[in-house]
Formats: sequence, C-alpha cells, structure tokens
Amino acid sequence: MFLTLLPALMLRTFTAGSALSLVVACAAEPIAQTLPSVSDALAATLPGQPAQAANLVEMPAVSFEQWRDGFRQKALAQGISAEVFDRAFAGVEPDPSVIAADRSQPEFTRPVWQYLDGALSRQRVASGRRLLDEHRALFDQLEARYGVDRAVLVAIWGLESSFGDIIGDKSIIRSLATLAYEGRRPDFAEDQLLAALRILQKGDVDPSRMRGSWAGAMGQTQFIPTTYNEHAVDFDGDGRRDVWSTEADALASAAHYLQTSGWDFREPWGFEVSLPEGFDYALADADIRKPLSEWRALGVKGISEADDTMLASLLLPAGHRGPAFLVLDNFRTILRYNNSSTYALAIGLLSERFDGGGQIEGAWPRGDQPLSRSERLELQERLVQQGFDPGTPDGIIGANTRRAIRSYQQSLGWPADGHPTQQLLGRLRAEP
Repeated sequence: MFLTLLPALMLRTFTAGSALSLVVACAAEPIAQTLPSVSDALAATLPGQPAQAANLVEMPAVSFEQWRDGFRQKALAQGISAEVFDRAFAGVEPDPSVIAADRSQPEFTRPVWQYLDGALSRQRVASGRRLLDEHRALFDQLEARYGVDRAVLVAIWGLESSFGDIIGDKSIIRSLATLAYEGRRPDFAEDQLLAALRILQKGDVDPSRMRGSWAGAMGQTQFIPTTYNEHAVDFDGDGRRDVWSTEADALASAAHYLQTSGWDFREPWGFEVSLPEGFDYALADADIRKPLSEWRALGVKGISEADDTMLASLLLPAGHRGPAFLVLDNFRTILRYNNSSTYALAIGLLSERFDGGGQIEGAWPRGDQPLSRSERLELQERLVQQGFDPGTPDGIIGANTRRAIRSYQQSLGWPADGHPTQQLLGRLRAEP
C-alpha cells in the first residue's frame, strides 16, 4: 500500500482526523501506479493520529553507526539473535532517496476523478478478469476459508502491486533503518524494523529478497512488517509466508486481514445514490451513520435492496457538485487496509467492474482545480481570521478543517459539504 504522499492529501475526504482514522495494513498508497492514496503511516499520517504536514526534522545527534549499535542492543534484548541482526545489517547505510521521499512536500495534488481514471483503467479491469478466471480454484478456496469476496481481493491486488508485477525494489531493512535514524517518525520506523527482523528470524524470507517500498511496505499486497507478522498466511503449506512471489500466500494474507477487520460477505461496500433538491449536505460526514431506511426517508434515491437496518455514511468525494455514495461497514473494512476514502472507493468500484458494474452515473466537476498545498494553508489561515477553527494550519484537509469549512459555508448560506474549493478560497480572500 505504498508510493508517495501528499499528492493524495486532498483526497482524504472521509478519513483524516475522523472516527475512521484506523490502523491499516500498509504504509501508504499503491506502488504500482502514480495513483495517490493516503494511509501512509511514515510519509503522511500514522493511522489513528492527527495528520501532520511538513515537520521540522532535527538532524541526528549521533552517527548512523552509533545509532545502529544502540538499536542492536535493543533488538537483541527483544529476542533478535546477533546472527540475524548482523546479517540483516551487513553493509547497510542510510538511503538518501528514502529521506528525500519522507520529507517531500509536493505542492500540487490530483483530483479524485483522475485517481479513479487510473485505478479503473480498461487494462486493469481486463487483467483482473483474466486472473479471476485463471485462479478460479484458488479463489474458491479463499472465499470458503475467509469469507472475503474474490473480486475485492483482486482489486486490492491490482491497486497495490499491479497484480504482483511491481512490488518495490528497495531493501526493507535499509529503508526502515534510514527512517528510524533520521526520518520524521523514528519510533514507528523502529517498531517496523524490529518486526522486519522477526520475519527474517522466522525464516520466511532471505534479507536479499525482503524488498518493497521506501516506507517499508512489502509484497504483492504491500503489508508493513507488523501487519505481516499478525496476518500473513502460509496458504500453500511450504513452510514460508511468501507474500513476495507466491500468489496464494499474498492473497490469503490479504483475505485474512480483511476477515479479521470485519468483512461481511453478505453485505455490499456501498453504492452510488442521488440526493434530492435542498438536501442538507452537512450530513456528508464520516461520523454520521444512519440506517438505510433513514436515508430513504430523507429522499435519497438509488439505495439498493440491502437490509434497511444497515448503517451507512454519505460520501461526497468531490463535494456537492460531484457523485454521491452511501458507504457501509465493508467500506470501513477496506479503510482498515488503506485509510483513504478514495482508495476504498476505487477498490469497491473496481471489484464491480470485473463483473460489468461499477459505472459512475454522476458527473465529476472536472473543471475544478484542486487547491495547492500553499492554497490549503492559506484557506486554513483565513478561516482562523474569520473566527472558524480548522486546528493548526498545516495544509492538510482533515476533519477539523472540514468542520470549519461547513460552518463558514453555512454562514454564507452555501451548501455545507465541507469541501475546499477555489471559489471558497476566493470568498475568504474577499472578506475584510
């Protein structure tokens, strides 16, 4: 679940700083394509904690060798053998490209519709259909064992690693050691590094084959080491949990993670809906969950014939001018895999595309230009000037900023969807 970072922060439409900030399986976004997503525990936000923007990073007070020696003592005290540690760290030095990626602050972002254009490409859909047919017997076994829909597993496989073709080529030990030594989240990186050493000690993979993304995500389904240790599966029974080169192990591991995260085989992830004239867009809040029957009573159209008691939240990925979706518990389960609403939406839609569905009826506001990072900072600062509290301005549109935007929109009599736009920033600039 990994590649870059801030190109996706504008897409955190559902999760950042809300009740849906969850522990996730992966380090960040899919590495297989330039598609932004946002659950990067190292590069953007540690799941379950407030989002942070450009942090000032103090230079290490000790040399890398001094840090390594101190960490070695800690690892040995945690049960890692000296032989495993020394073999894993042989020749390891800090990787400057990892630090550059960790501190990157891209100015511009891609809108949700561009993300989905790539995630739902014809090539990806065709490849997924072919693999569903090719591995039919395996998916029969996985569904029977874990109760997770095969199409969802293939969608995750496709977005995380282009169906196993692109799993990352960086040494996990070197990357995590670099981040533990001088990254923005050294404690988190050390925890992952210890977990990676435990994987080596167990014998699941050789250090030379333990490769992945710069933030430590590994294999065809991009697990971070702690998630691997808890959820990886030796499905083919060869004695190793090989998520790098064995499709059965990788897919079973993802299925196991989703199963333990609450996946319900009987329920949909969600569906596109249409909203009535005069709808209260302030209801598009991840913290607001209503039974489907209540959404129907509010005039929402397009609700499936699912159980009326199922709880759903309203998702407006591009604000009130774009498509609307009701998302259910399985959507939240996908968020536990990658804490980005745009990613979860892509997984749901892609899984349906394999069977000819997943088409979006509503029109995206493709003429809208997303705010740049500096414009997001300016928007937050101007909200503060007008008496609305978005939290500390950081350029990240999280739950606090959305609440402040809604309050400001309500004061203007605008649709209170909490969505940051150029029009909204222009109106704030015009305030005295």
